[in-house]
Parts: sequence; C-alpha cells; structure tokens
Amino acid sequence: MGQKVHPYGFRLGIIRPWLSKWFAEDTRYRQQLIEDVRIRKLVRDRLRNASVSQISIERTADTVTVVVRTAKPGVVIGRSGAGVDRLNKDIQQAVGRKVHLTVEEVKRPEVDAQLVADSIAHQIERRISFRRAMRQALQRTMKAGGQGMKVKISGRLGGAEIAHSEAAKSPTGRVPLHTLRADVDYGLSQAKTNQGNIGVKVWIYKGDIMPDRRRREFEQARERVETPGIAPRREAAEEAAAPVEEPVAEVEVAEVPTEPVAEPVVVPEPDVAVEPPAEPEAVVEEPAVAETPEEGDNPDVDA
Repeated sequence: MGQKVHPYGFRLGIIRPWLSKWFAEDTRYRQQLIEDVRIRKLVRDRLRNASVSQISIERTADTVTVVVRTAKPGVVIGRSGAGVDRLNKDIQQAVGRKVHLTVEEVKRPEVDAQLVADSIAHQIERRISFRRAMRQALQRTMKAGGQGMKVKISGRLGGAEIAHSEAAKSPTGRVPLHTLRADVDYGLSQAKTNQGNIGVKVWIYKGDIMPDRRRREFEQARERVETPGIAPRREAAEEAAAPVEEPVAEVEVAEVPTEPVAEPVVVPEPDVAVEPPAEPEAVVEEPAVAETPEEGDNPDVDA
C-alpha cells in the first residue's frame, strides 16, 4: 500500500494534519475546493524562485488564511513588505474574499523533500548531469540529519530518444513507506527542458512519530535493553516468571531428599566392589584340598 499512494495522504489523521482546514456542504464544497486549487497554483507560479515548500489554507466565515512555508522568506516579503502586499491583493482578486497571508520560514531546507525535488529540477534545467544532481542531493540530506532518502527521475534523461526512469537511494538508512508512524516527507517537481518535462520524486525519512506515552515507554525500554524491539517482550517475560520462582525457593524442596538419598547410595557401592575379589581366592583353594584325599586312598588300597 505504501508503494501506491501519496505518503502524505496515507498518513492523514495519524501523524499528518490536513493542508486545507474548512467545512462546506453541497455546492459550497465544490466552489471552495476550486478556490484552493487556484490559490495554490497562483502562489507557486508567482514564487517559483522563492523555494516554497508547503501552502496551507484555513477558512472562517468571511476570511481565508493562507500560510506559505518557504526557505527564502526575504524573497516572498520583499522590500518593506511590498511583495507580500502585492501577492495578497492578487489572491483576493482571484478568490473574491478577504485574504490574510502569513509567511513561515523553513529552517532546514536540506531535509524538506519538496525543496530538494525543486533543487534537482532546477539543476536539470541548467543542463547539469541528473546523476550528479541526485548524488549531491543525497549527500546533503544525509549530512543534514536525514535517516534515509530515495530519489526517482523519469523522462528523456540526458536527451535520450526514449523516456526512462532512474532511481538512487542513500547508502545508509531506510525509507519505510508502509509504516504509518514513520515521518516520510514526499516532494514532486518538474524540470522543463527542450526535450520535454522531466519528473522528480523525492522521499525523505525523518524518524518515527509516536504518542507521548508510547515514546516514553519506548525510551525506558531502550535504556534497559540494547535491542529496543525485544525490550518490551523481555520485560514482560521477566515479570511473568518472577512470581513463579519465589514460592519454589521458599519450599526448599532440594534439602529434603539430599539426606536419605546420599547415605544409601554411597555406602553399598564400595562394599559390593570389595567382596568379589575375596570369593575367587576361596574357590582356588578348594581344588588343592580335594587332590590330597585321592592320593591317600591309593596307598590304603595297596596295603
């Protein structure tokens, strides 16, 4: 399942929030959904060179709040806030409602999948080797603290006549797409070249997100046992076996059989071993005594 669905949508409601937060019924739902698509397309087109990572939209009765997360907030804000004001007016004209625009900074762009995908796409547009772009992106992300990364590029790579795909993975780490608690960031971008568009997909694994209680239990178990996966099972086995061992130790069953068993077993074994060598000596003497009366009978008969 993790191979066939969007990593963000696969984890909605578990470790990921919704990017659009509002409620509507009937025809209003269709209208507001189309408005969200227009807002996102307008912001991405106007801020193509501003490294926009994510666009969140929240709606109230009369106001639309748009939150733009970018690695270059200075480019979005502009000189004395002129860029934000201009973009805010454009969004209001497209939507026809009052819009409140907020800009947030991405502190670690090397670990953001969307920004990494955009960076690779820009390098391909500047005719840099796609293999070199992928290799450099993998190195930067792993050095910045990523726990695993995967990149896939599809299209007429290197000006080839037939489109094909090539993928690369980080030499260390992993990307668990099927684990719901795994924080897997996903980014998709396109490089527009003379031969056609080239798609870039990036997956970055940032670690597991667990509830506070489970995280606390997991950390405690990890401190006690080196292997974290076996720790909970081993602790449960020790707790279950502890009450069974205590009553057996109190009864002291081992002391009762030792006294009667030790005496009879030790005494007869040496006695039986000493008697048999004495019996063959008596048997050897009997034939010597039996020979003398035979010799005595012969002289009596002669006389």
